[in-house]
Amino acid sequence: MVHPAHTDVPAERAAEGCIFCEIISGSAPAEVLYENDRALAILDIRPIHHGHSLIIPKVHCRDFLGLPKEYHSGVFEAAQAVAAATVRALSLEGFNVFSNNGAVAGQSIFHFHLHVTPRYPDDQIRFELTLKRYQDGQMRMMARDIRAFLSEQSR
Repeated sequence: MVHPAHTDVPAERAAEGCIFCEIISGSAPAEVLYENDRALAILDIRPIHHGHSLIIPKVHCRDFLGLPKEYHSGVFEAAQAVAAATVRALSLEGFNVFSNNGAVAGQSIFHFHLHVTPRYPDDQIRFELTLKRYQDGQMRMMARDIRAFLSEQSR
């Protein structure tokens, strides 16, 4: 059964034309699995596997970097609750939790969201990676550069 979301998120926190904002406001239908004051979990209409869900913050933000800190715990609480229920409901041995951020990373709806995707033995889904190695000293330099920006952020 499709249920509209019921939320008190102010309209100014939504983006016009964003399907996830429309779902959150209740103006677009979705199969809602879970809701808390900061996030909504729905079934994906084009799933990798049946039971694939999306965890959507109740504030419009383009990607993970735009997610306000006060939404972090609500989003991850929803993801953990839905993942646990999905594992039990489908008797899963495993699942993925992931997010695509930016078009180059596969993001197609530019409202941050997490995917919770059931996995099965021999499901033919592969994340084909070519792992790299750091050259002498390169890892230390990379860490130094990242830490420099982290210390800038904490000021």
